[in-house]
Amino acid sequence: MTVTLTPDRSRRTQVFLLLTALYFAQGLPFGFFVQALPVVLRQRGYSLEAVGLTALLALPWALKFVWAPLVDRWASQRTWILGAQLGMTLLLVGLSMLSAGQLSIPLLMVGVFGTNLLAATQDIATDGLAVQLLPEEDRGIANGVQVAAYRLGMIVGGGALLALFDLLNWTGAFLVMAVLVVITSLPVLGLSAARTRRAHAPDAAASVLGFVRRDGALKLIFALTLYKAGEAAASAMLRPMLVDYGLTLADIGWMLGTVGFVAGLLGALVGGWAAGRGDRRPVLVLFAVLQAGAAASYALISPDTTHGLMALVVAAEHFVSGLATAALFTTMMDRCQPETASTDYTVQASAVVISTGTASALAGYSASGLGYTGHFLASALLSLGAIAVVPWLFMATRERA
Repeated sequence: MTVTLTPDRSRRTQVFLLLTALYFAQGLPFGFFVQALPVVLRQRGYSLEAVGLTALLALPWALKFVWAPLVDRWASQRTWILGAQLGMTLLLVGLSMLSAGQLSIPLLMVGVFGTNLLAATQDIATDGLAVQLLPEEDRGIANGVQVAAYRLGMIVGGGALLALFDLLNWTGAFLVMAVLVVITSLPVLGLSAARTRRAHAPDAAASVLGFVRRDGALKLIFALTLYKAGEAAASAMLRPMLVDYGLTLADIGWMLGTVGFVAGLLGALVGGWAAGRGDRRPVLVLFAVLQAGAAASYALISPDTTHGLMALVVAAEHFVSGLATAALFTTMMDRCQPETASTDYTVQASAVVISTGTASALAGYSASGLGYTGHFLASALLSLGAIAVVPWLFMATRERA
């Protein structure tokens, strides 16, 4: 299979399969590190401080804009992707060799950080490749596939591997992830050289500064930081609330890791389809309203709420989150210039990650001061505020003279 930069319609399925494999590969280890690793460490008696430090290992996803220009300027995207996938495989095999009974926390942290660094680098190259491979009319459904594939990777890494952890043990779980990363690399082997270094491109064009200097870029970045902040603040307090309301780890795992993730996957596909149907502006406004409603619906949950109704509310919120994420990512892709696609998309994606991470970090203070009900209603108001900045997502981002 060979994929070129201008695929015709007969290659559409091949392109989607390629992107599905690569985004799945990103979500697989991230799902394990975010969902399963904290549980495994805590069960083995590690301190809350050690478990909490694992959140810092996701920093490469927030800071990837720093080295995104290198991906635009040096080597081909095929080289970057295969190099990152190979590095991830080797690190996962290395982590499998650690002793589960006497884990070396420093070595574990280095390995997890390195895996996230490589996965984030693969993401930079893959995002730029997607911008180049996809015609505008295919970007909506492609971004739905992107978000769905990433969530599927998280379901396998954070749900299935955790459920099978007692059977696979530490070594087996990491070796399974390594094998899956190798498998997802196979479609890349048939990828033609998607990008050679463009010596004629001015350095400023392939830089973060080059993006920020464009007309409307700062307003675009502000709109991106606001659009998902309310939803992130609400979802950050969902797990603590469910624990405080007496749900067991098994209940929470089923409700979030299965029901929630599957609903989010389906929402991403629907959101991508909707964003690809025409004008994206009314779609983003509608999804902002739905995000506000979903955040407010968490305020309806009480200790007396049945588990079935809780699961329904969780499913609805995750579905809406998938809708909004796919539509937002599609709009971000539209704001990229082909010659600097990796950098342009990464700057926008980093703005979203930094915003949602900050909102999640501050959510505990909000919930502590306002209570769960007040916090979720405040998150809903923040989501509604995103409606005002939706037009900024569509401002021209031309390079200033």
